[in-house]
Amino acid sequence: MTKKDYYEILGVSKDSSKDEIKKMYKKLALQHHPDRGGDAEKFKEISEAYAVLSDDNKRKQYDQFGHQGFDQRFSQEDIFRNANFEDIFSEIFGSGGDNFFDMFFGGGRGRRREQRGSDLHYEIEIEFEEAAFGTEKEINYPRTEACEKCKGSGSKDGKFEKCDDCNGTGQMRKIQQSLFGTIQQIITCRTCHGSGKKITNECKECSGSGLTSNIKELNLKIPAGVDDGNQIRVSGEGDVNREGKHPGDLYVTVYVKPSEIFRRESNDIHIEQNISITKAILGGEIDVPTLKGKEKLKIPNGTQSHTVFRLKNFGIPFVNSKEKGDQYVNVIVEIPKKINNKQKDLLDKFEKESKKKFGLF
Repeated sequence: MTKKDYYEILGVSKDSSKDEIKKMYKKLALQHHPDRGGDAEKFKEISEAYAVLSDDNKRKQYDQFGHQGFDQRFSQEDIFRNANFEDIFSEIFGSGGDNFFDMFFGGGRGRRREQRGSDLHYEIEIEFEEAAFGTEKEINYPRTEACEKCKGSGSKDGKFEKCDDCNGTGQMRKIQQSLFGTIQQIITCRTCHGSGKKITNECKECSGSGLTSNIKELNLKIPAGVDDGNQIRVSGEGDVNREGKHPGDLYVTVYVKPSEIFRRESNDIHIEQNISITKAILGGEIDVPTLKGKEKLKIPNGTQSHTVFRLKNFGIPFVNSKEKGDQYVNVIVEIPKKINNKQKDLLDKFEKESKKKFGLF
């Protein structure tokens, strides 16, 4: 099923500012909120659109790749993670954004949702040829993991007591008055962070947090065809959550060094190749560099400078596809700056012959 365009969902244009997008979302949120008689699915739809278009990175990726490409890079949880609904919901509903949002995207009211850990970001630079053919790189980055000593529990001996603040439920009821009446929420207990228990004897290794910071070694596979600025999502390689579970994702931004020979445009590559004036006049074959090595290119007689030849399927592969772009060769006819007397005599004869036979020059 084809998804509806996010801009169309919010009724804004592609060049709309953040303030314009926020203003339109506030209007639609009031109109479609389920507690005011609106449709929950419609409310989720406009919230998804806002979560993407209000985030500079997500909006850029969405504009570049469209729905299909965007969905390959961002899961449903990725879309809503770190989206700032707090200010909006505080203004129009009198409640915080995160807890209010959990009522619709956290699996239902009154049930605690285990949050995923934080996403991590990493940048890597690769060679032009590595981007063309794909490569593997070993990367190292700091990552929060479950403490090995206590297995993420934070307890030295595995013993716990019931949390007094939430009576062991891990949740607390919060009641607020707003312009639209009383809003009742079930929120995570801030004392035990939803676990419903407190530690008796803390683990010395992690000081009772259940978490440690380690250097993660990862063999990163970079697909053939990746372009400068593309982002690779590695699922489950981010930080773990407070319970030492459900790690977030790792996002790797790839930067590609420019080539001294090739210039890339989308999945096509371009080069300039010098040829002699005699080769241009008489024709023949020349060797041109390609990503596969030297390749023969036929030059017809009478070729003019800046004539462009195409080598089909000699370009950059499309990511996760067997298709490739093309290579374009722009031939530049070299005019010698100095010639000897013999060459001059031959050219004089050539000019006279051309005038006689073709009326040229």
